[in-house]
Amino acid sequence: MTEQHQDQPQAWTPPRFLPPAEPLRHAGGSRHHPAVSYAFVPGYRPLKLDLWVPEGDGPHPVVVFVHGGAWALGDRGDLLPAQDISVVIDLLLAADLAVASIDYRLSREAIFPAQLHDTKSAVRYLRRHGDQLGLDSSRTAMWGESVGAHLAPLLALTADRAELEGDIGVTGPDSSVVAAVVWYGIYDLAALPKFVLPPDITLPADTAEDLIEQLLGGVADPELAVPASPVTHVTADAPPFLLIHGTADRLVPFEQSLLLEKSLPTHGAEVQLVPVEDADHGLFGAPELATPLQQTVAFLSTHLREGNR
Repeated sequence: MTEQHQDQPQAWTPPRFLPPAEPLRHAGGSRHHPAVSYAFVPGYRPLKLDLWVPEGDGPHPVVVFVHGGAWALGDRGDLLPAQDISVVIDLLLAADLAVASIDYRLSREAIFPAQLHDTKSAVRYLRRHGDQLGLDSSRTAMWGESVGAHLAPLLALTADRAELEGDIGVTGPDSSVVAAVVWYGIYDLAALPKFVLPPDITLPADTAEDLIEQLLGGVADPELAVPASPVTHVTADAPPFLLIHGTADRLVPFEQSLLLEKSLPTHGAEVQLVPVEDADHGLFGAPELATPLQQTVAFLSTHLREGNR
């Protein structure tokens, strides 16, 4: 770990950290645990997740969703920009899959690998309290969109990398997952030398012009991009991947998905790439979203039914 990462505040878990309180119950029997604090950083906001659990005692497999937002904005309420959150949640619940949407520290608050540490902490929290929540946390999958599809594959590919695990929140359980779905993500930072949002998207005043530089600590150092790139960490232990990407993406080029699609099979890993013709970032401009959503749920259902790794 470089010196610039050593000074970051570390999150912590109170000594008597407990699972969520009694959930909200919805028609049909599903349960909702809103705003669950899974870890804290001293002097900083709690890191939270929202959890939805299907009806029945379970235990249910769980999908952990990581939001986008250029690493600089967004929260757990932002699932897919082109689709209402309730549609996504209902599809997963109908497939008997629990879903947790998580917050993580933004690049304006902490530099990499804080975001990865937070994501791993959320998985460990769900694993620690899975029995009480009706979850089969041995069957956990990741789903990320945009920069969430940078963090989700990083987690999926680094389960055995102790130096990237972090020690925030619940410690002890591992953060391994059995599958990953990534929508129009960033997989090789060095191959995307400039990541700047369109002018019609307003960012906070303290956001740097180059969003990758801000994530990595405000310096243009290609060596820092290597450990922060999912393609760096592909091994034979990689779980199955589903990649979905618009062919007309003006923010994250479609070639990013081609890079990951090429890398995974060379190590014996399973990967499926689904191009969405003429779709821009966020799959805006796609003829419809029902098909990629159905493909995602089918992929998750298949691999989460196969049990733990």
